[in-house]
Amino acid sequence: MSYLSPPRPRAFGHRGAAALAPENTLPSFALAAAFGVEYLELDVHASSDGVIVVHHDDLVDRTTDGSGPVRQMAWRDLESLDAGHRFTVDGKSFPYRGQGVRVPTLEAVLRAHPEGRFNIEIKQGDPPIVDEVVAILRRAGVVERTLLAAEHASIMTAIRDAVGDEIVTGSSTEDVLAFFTRLEEGTLDSYHPPGVALQIPTDFGDRVLVSPESIAGAHAVGLEIHVWTINQPEEIARLLRLGVDGVMSDAPGLVTAAIAARGSS
Repeated sequence: MSYLSPPRPRAFGHRGAAALAPENTLPSFALAAAFGVEYLELDVHASSDGVIVVHHDDLVDRTTDGSGPVRQMAWRDLESLDAGHRFTVDGKSFPYRGQGVRVPTLEAVLRAHPEGRFNIEIKQGDPPIVDEVVAILRRAGVVERTLLAAEHASIMTAIRDAVGDEIVTGSSTEDVLAFFTRLEEGTLDSYHPPGVALQIPTDFGDRVLVSPESIAGAHAVGLEIHVWTINQPEEIARLLRLGVDGVMSDAPGLVTAAIAARGSS
């Protein structure tokens, strides 16, 4: 099984099941897997002593009981934080607070999901962490089941230089812009995308990104379209009808249910 193996459309657990459990934590990924989600979407940074950790923000403030930049904290200090401290569904109760939920290492997530497929966004560019992330993926034997993503072109370039054809990649913001420029110019016939997927929102400002035209154009050049972050059942169903290749959701059970319903309709 590889990252691009069937079936499509693909259901992604965005930071696990971030609407239902603390994002980017082992309980969140376990919940996503329990909903039948094969693709776990996650983000990585490094501690000050080089441990690759699963965390979205540059700072720990929003999701933990600590404060400060991830990259300035030693692993022993990151490991002591309560990563369930701030999670709430209703703004009143905090069911994961004090329950031992921690910021996990990338290795811990990979070990917990030996059959999973992984969509990993490398957030940190300075100091660079690409080589260590790739080394972890190789040791874990998951390179074929992983897509590496990055928003910034500099990080994406470093990824592609490090992995060649060994690991598939998504698209940086620059890559997305290049695709849509070609689409508007009508010059996709000479376009060779550097990645395998456009992972994009439905809209950017007043510009519609996910449309029949963009889906057809992406498919014509061998790209998949994965849409984030969709948490409404009606919108998930609409996007599946349009023909997107994957949907990322904080409530990924909604995506697996919509895919199942679509298949049986």
